[in-house]
Amino acid sequence: MQANDRLVLALPKGRILGEAIPLMRRAGIILEAAFDDPDDRQLRFKTNHEFLDVIRVRSFDVATFVAFGAAHLGIAGNDGLMEFDYSEIYAPLDLKIGRCRLIVAGPTEDYGREDPQLWSCIRIATKYPEITRRYFAARGVQAECIKLSGAVELAPAMGLCRQIVDLVQTGSTLKANGLVEIEHITDVTSRFIANRAALKTRPGAVGSWIERFREAIDAS
Repeated sequence: MQANDRLVLALPKGRILGEAIPLMRRAGIILEAAFDDPDDRQLRFKTNHEFLDVIRVRSFDVATFVAFGAAHLGIAGNDGLMEFDYSEIYAPLDLKIGRCRLIVAGPTEDYGREDPQLWSCIRIATKYPEITRRYFAARGVQAECIKLSGAVELAPAMGLCRQIVDLVQTGSTLKANGLVEIEHITDVTSRFIANRAALKTRPGAVGSWIERFREAIDAS
């Protein structure tokens, strides 16, 4: 069997992975031992299923691997799906893991001094420029987005902007950096996704994994 005969499932590194592993086990997927070896540097792994491999990539890259067909299946936060808005991705299942929220935040001392509903233009730092622009454009606000890949909470203190759009779970990082939540944009969870072309060309194989994960969600 050739390597390209196998389906590939893209998994995100980080916090979501820890929540995804028990769900995968309920779906009948056991990863090879190297996956849990911190000294192993490989990024593609075999599973107990002959026709299924797993790759481990950055959480924000899962959607891109699936959209361009490098992976057939994936587990991705709907924040990334909203940001890239790939038409090539089918997201049939909410896995109900990786719960957090996407919010607008600003310095604590600014809270209550102005009404965000009166903003007409705003400079804002974020990892999510497309979501941010759409969110503010929907209410007629022009958003100048400064793209940052990390440490977004530093932006107001360093004079880049006064507000940020970021993903939060508990809000403790905001508080530690003198910020407070101003507006709630959307709740975020992780989704089971599939490449639409793969679903059309290999409906039995791809569809069976969708059903396995659907059953795993119900079992949890």
